Amino acid sequence: MRYELTKKEKEGRKTSKSGVIKEIKLSPKIATHDYEVRVQKIKELLAKGFKIKVNMFFRGREIAHTEIGRGIIARLIEAIAEEGKIEAPPRLEGKNLNLYLSPKK
Repeated sequence: MRYELTKKEKEGRKTSKSGVIKEIKLSPKIATHDYEVRVQKIKELLAKGFKIKVNMFFRGREIAHTEIGRGIIARLIEAIAEEGKIEAPPRLEGKNLNLYLSPKK
């Protein structure tokens, strides 16, 4: 009896993906098609139940124009509004602008 319960719990944990975080990297100079491919991938991962960390990295002088990166992130948030929700607002950490997304349930 006890063995069966622990086995069932183990199976439940195996299929749960809430703890797994997938990372998607973007650049402020991302091309339109590349951006669209990333949005599609994010939608697929959210549909499968993964949490996602979107990482916008700035190189060299790009850090002086974080508004470009924030604009791309804002566009991305609008694009995935139906599939996912924002866990935390976009935050600049060093040379990276990070955004955390989770699936809507």
